[in-house]
Amino acid sequence: MKAPSLGEFEELVLLTVAAQHDEAYGVSIQESLEKKIDKKINISAIHVVLKRMMDKGFVDARFGGITTSRGGRRKKFYVITAFGKKMLDRQYEIRTSIYQQIPKIIFNA
Repeated sequence: MKAPSLGEFEELVLLTVAAQHDEAYGVSIQESLEKKIDKKINISAIHVVLKRMMDKGFVDARFGGITTSRGGRRKKFYVITAFGKKMLDRQYEIRTSIYQQIPKIIFNA
């Protein structure tokens, strides 16, 4: 069986979930990423990635309480799992090792 992978957008979402710890939910993730990358992100793209990462075991979810401000609906909060953190650590190691291979180049600006 092929080991689970972590795509670029998945990595950004997972990093955001980890940074927001136990307070990450769809809209908070969307707003945070839009500020960081200065680009509009469709909320459904966030939800698709969160579902996929739940299936891979990178995140877990829990429901918050019912609120009148949400019309009686509950927020779904996400938290990174130990496996998800292991995947982020692996991605960091890979990216860092490749980055360190870049020769010291002076660019004339």
